[in-house]
Amino acid sequence: MPLAQSSWAFDDRPEVHLAAGSVRGSREAGTAVFRGIPFAEPPVGALRFAAPRPVRTWSGVREAVSYGPPPPQSGVFGMDALARDAASADWLTVNVWSPAPAPDAGLPVMVWIQGGAYTIGMSCLPEYDGGLLARDGGVVVVTFNYRVGIEGFAQIEGAPPNRGLLDQVVALEWVRDNIRAFGGDPGRVTLFGQSAGGGSIASLMAMDRAAGLFHRAVAQSVPGTFFAPELAADVTAACAAELGLRPTAADLSGVAPHELSAAGDAVSARTEQWAERWGLPAHRSIPFAPVVDGDVLPVTPWRALADGAGRGIDLLVGHTRHEHRLFSAINGLLGEVTEEQAETALRVFAPGPEGAHRYREAFPKASPDELYELVHGDWLFRMPSLHLAEAQVAAGGRAYVYELTWTAPGMGGGLGACHGLDVPLVFGTLDRGQPAMLIGGTPSPEAEALSARMRAAWTSFAVHGDPGWPPYDTDGRLAQLFDSRPTVAAYPEDASRRIWRHHVFPSLPLISG
Repeated sequence: MPLAQSSWAFDDRPEVHLAAGSVRGSREAGTAVFRGIPFAEPPVGALRFAAPRPVRTWSGVREAVSYGPPPPQSGVFGMDALARDAASADWLTVNVWSPAPAPDAGLPVMVWIQGGAYTIGMSCLPEYDGGLLARDGGVVVVTFNYRVGIEGFAQIEGAPPNRGLLDQVVALEWVRDNIRAFGGDPGRVTLFGQSAGGGSIASLMAMDRAAGLFHRAVAQSVPGTFFAPELAADVTAACAAELGLRPTAADLSGVAPHELSAAGDAVSARTEQWAERWGLPAHRSIPFAPVVDGDVLPVTPWRALADGAGRGIDLLVGHTRHEHRLFSAINGLLGEVTEEQAETALRVFAPGPEGAHRYREAFPKASPDELYELVHGDWLFRMPSLHLAEAQVAAGGRAYVYELTWTAPGMGGGLGACHGLDVPLVFGTLDRGQPAMLIGGTPSPEAEALSARMRAAWTSFAVHGDPGWPPYDTDGRLAQLFDSRPTVAAYPEDASRRIWRHHVFPSLPLISG
């Protein structure tokens, strides 16, 4: 394979020569930017539901000034319309921001994996603009698309599992083979991602296929949902039945992507009817997640890290304080949770037969709203994130823990430190995209200062392996609390930690067939 090279012209159109061909980008606010570079062949036609194949070479110079089209999406937040408007099926593309140094400058590389419940997600969203991180942090920033929903995570007969994760591996291989041309060092790659992106990073730490492709990892709000193959296959069968088809690659490959996504949405809207078969994911309308298939993903991330899989990878992991509050607002339950709803949530999601009692004992003054939010937030994100750090430390690895506690001023401050608030703070995109509503209009000096601190911590971790506070251990349990006045203190959610300390986050099974 030919080595990637650069010719950084002094005009506004930098040109880079990659292993597959040449691309021409642009200069924006002090960085060289390249968008929409294909890293794999379009997964359509004969390649529908196949493992990704590295992109073929091209001749001439390819323009790299526009994002590639997003992969097929769920209809959540209207994301399906963005995908249906795409003019091509070149879904698998990368974007690069570089401070425009000479080639082989050896800068650290930060690769972002976006979230979206494994059903939505596209790298073109304005909140994922990597320009500020690259320019102020002195790093090369990479974002990319990967398949989501049925295309990426459904367990389909005749197709490899976890195609979305396999897309991520091929994107990282592209970084390894090409990032020197952008001034990056393929031996200093840090992954960072949030929600399903954090879960993807946890998965990659457990995958042999990803070994050696990254060296540090920042996992933000890691979800605890990983499926057993039988559960994933049963969900796929329900989606295929919406179309009167079998859950096979042969049957589903002839269905237009937007129709297949719509079938997934129809099942997601009615998951409670499968509660006796699918268990916890049905109570939360979670139809897709990484599948612990024993091959692509051998075991759950917590098991893998406890066995030492991440010992050589520095880990920064954390969550927001009010992880579930945004979802309560979306579902119209904010401030409206009844005692009966709180009791049901505790019965279903709290760990062990005494879980509900232990929550009420630990939080005796909590309202139904608070109990509902606590147990959902703990099950979904807070305890999976903490347990990932504890598994890493137990195996002799190094982990740093944080919690975002700052109350966002948007929407009257009622969402607190909610899920997703960390994204605009980390990227510095406080006035762009949907998360900007959490910041509330023109960013305040307080928001700008907090964002600067978080960006500095993330880039310092990528550069030095040290975000600026002590590593986590099971004695002091020190964590960085990001607020208007950040502090280092003992992990503050100790009551929840104690309730969940003996819980093992397993692959979620099919309860009855």
